[in-house]
Amino acid sequence: MRAPVERALEVCPVEVAVSVLGGTWKLTIVKHLQDGPWRFNELRRLLPLAGRKTLTRQLRELEEDGVVARTDHETVPPRVDYELTALGHDLAPVVEAMNRWGADYAAALPPRG
Repeated sequence: MRAPVERALEVCPVEVAVSVLGGTWKLTIVKHLQDGPWRFNELRRLLPLAGRKTLTRQLRELEEDGVVARTDHETVPPRVDYELTALGHDLAPVVEAMNRWGADYAAALPPRG
């Protein structure tokens, strides 16, 4: 278990969720993986602003925390797939609610100009 998650366990469940899902791109990764498994470069195309190093780190943390499963097909060229675990799929209602709220919030903002 990652140290931040272990510390959060001593506080409250909300802190555990923030510890697991807080981080650049993690919720967006989970959102995209709801559609099924993706290869690393496919995820990079879905998240064009995410750097390779950041995306790799976030995927590793999500894997370590049991939200994402990584499958290495041990082929040449390398093929690695990422998909949600059962715990990851349990996040669907949370991600959908946050997506809806984010869209509503964006719509309520004054026009940028």
